[in-house]
Amino acid sequence: MSVEVDFRLDGFEPADTDSADAEQSVWAGDLAVLAEHHTPSGSHSYLIAHDTSATWGVPGEPQLVSVRITRELGVRTFTFESAPHAGLAFAQGWLIERGCPPDPITQVNTGIAPADDLTVQAEQKIRDSASRYEVLHTYTTEDYPYETWTMARDQRAVHDPVRVFLETSSAVADTYTLREGAFADEEAAMDWLFYRHSPLPRPPEYHGDAAGARSRAALTRSTGPTVPSPAEVGGSAAPSASGAVRTTTSRPL
Repeated sequence: MSVEVDFRLDGFEPADTDSADAEQSVWAGDLAVLAEHHTPSGSHSYLIAHDTSATWGVPGEPQLVSVRITRELGVRTFTFESAPHAGLAFAQGWLIERGCPPDPITQVNTGIAPADDLTVQAEQKIRDSASRYEVLHTYTTEDYPYETWTMARDQRAVHDPVRVFLETSSAVADTYTLREGAFADEEAAMDWLFYRHSPLPRPPEYHGDAAGARSRAALTRSTGPTVPSPAEVGGSAAPSASGAVRTTTSRPL
């Protein structure tokens, strides 16, 4: 369940202009906290929030935001960083990479559960990825069937480095699936997202293993609603380390 946001900044001042702007940008949204962790000393806070105001903005905008706050307790100042994400695992991974313990930030009850082991494995891969994925574009649908995707460049991939993480929710079963597809470049990935003319191509590293065999069957079912034209989503910016605060989840929270 979500709770009202509290950044615990009473009596603190922003340490710099970037922090002040980032805090104001976050407050411009309509936030409900999904997960949070505060260090015992009070020096750091990590939060993931759902921004319901994103549903009234530009179609396809992300609806999740990760926030890291660092406090200089002696001088009562803080630095504030935030980033939008198109999926909960990306939001969690961003915070874990920046020092948040994994356990508290992954204890999130959104009322909807992973549909299978492949989904759990894909989410864990993202959370453990650190800076492996450079997010290129995201999109979130608002209508049934609920879907979100993140297009990212896999910095470790030798072949087909552009990856699409496609998350689809079932309102009937209260479950969701997450699948990873691999493409040679952004153009090929966008073409697939728009036309859905074939199963989601599995990553080369899945070939020949047991997980890959299960993934092949699952990916053949990874077709869904079409999205706006590549021109409409092609201008999406990758999340910044601070400042803008919009993100994405495919399922209603």
